[in-house]
Amino acid sequence: MPGRISTHVLDTYHGKPAAGMLVELHRLTGEYREPLFTARTNADGRLDESMVDAEEITTGVYELLFHTGDYFKDSGVAVSHPPFLDLVPVRFGVESPQAAYHVPLLVGPWSYSTYRGS
Repeated sequence: MPGRISTHVLDTYHGKPAAGMLVELHRLTGEYREPLFTARTNADGRLDESMVDAEEITTGVYELLFHTGDYFKDSGVAVSHPPFLDLVPVRFGVESPQAAYHVPLLVGPWSYSTYRGS
């Protein structure tokens, strides 16, 4: 099985997938952040396309950046200004480029959690 990096986002405030949230993927090398992918989640809170091709995944540190502040503001939630959670970064290490790295985000306007999924 070729390596992959994937995510999905669940909106715990509304109890549904987070449709339309902007998600970015970056590869980190020291202080340099290499942008690899930017897209919005679909109706299921997932991405319609692969974030990176399997051959582009290397051992190293990656960061998913979730634009939660804009998502909740656009969905009608009365958020503070600035929002308590605006951009949620999730940094994770890729030890084996041939493995699957699924990084879900469960998020509300004031809290979030993540884990390595399958």
